Amino acid sequence: MFKGFYQLTSAMLSQGRRLDVVSHNMTNISTAGYKLDRYTDSTFQDVLISRVGNKNKAVSTEMGEETYILAPSELVTDFTQGSMEETTLPLDFAIIGDGFFAIDRDGDVAYTRNGSFNLDDEGYLCLWGQGRVLNSEGQPIQLPTDHIYVNKLGEIYTEADRNYLGTLGIYATENTEDLERNEYGLFTGGNFQLSENYEIRHRMVERSNVNMVEEMVLMMSSQRALQSAAQMSKIYDAVMSKATTELGRMG
Repeated sequence: MFKGFYQLTSAMLSQGRRLDVVSHNMTNISTAGYKLDRYTDSTFQDVLISRVGNKNKAVSTEMGEETYILAPSELVTDFTQGSMEETTLPLDFAIIGDGFFAIDRDGDVAYTRNGSFNLDDEGYLCLWGQGRVLNSEGQPIQLPTDHIYVNKLGEIYTEADRNYLGTLGIYATENTEDLERNEYGLFTGGNFQLSENYEIRHRMVERSNVNMVEEMVLMMSSQRALQSAAQMSKIYDAVMSKATTELGRMG
């Protein structure tokens, strides 16, 4: 009798979670290398619906299947390539193709497509506030200067005399579905190996792959669905209250 409350409440919770994800995407639209998330839900375990007779309760007739609530399914990250943006900054890099930059975070390695780097106090290439960028051998990259030349393979040379300084480590994994995004926007997990299918663009960064128009449309549709479910819940509550009151009088 009250199963409508389960359906409407789960709909409100589901749309609320979807709005949270959309909001996070929109907040990071200007974050270099950001990959958008998509929230998906599914119906919670179908149950068999049957009808019994008014007199003979032992005989039932199957009427089909129904589910009472929506349940969270998974958060899917879209790893499609973002567009390139020229910055002219000497420590900015963008990856075209497969792979991530590797960041050493106090001994733990995390991965990112954000190639907007800096030099720390000791001259190591770093992602500000996160850790040092690793080379193709898994070691931090120390640069004596930011006047550098970088080729498509990520090999770093001094700009003036082309002295070799190191190679950016670009790592890829075949199982991107196993990756988890941490609270800092970096990816962990997965079986990463050196990538062979990439090119580096120097003095450029990869823009996020968030489409503002699509996110706005999704946000508005989710808000309307949430408002509709909330309004229907109020109506359903009023109907149920009246029904129980009438049943009480009949009793």
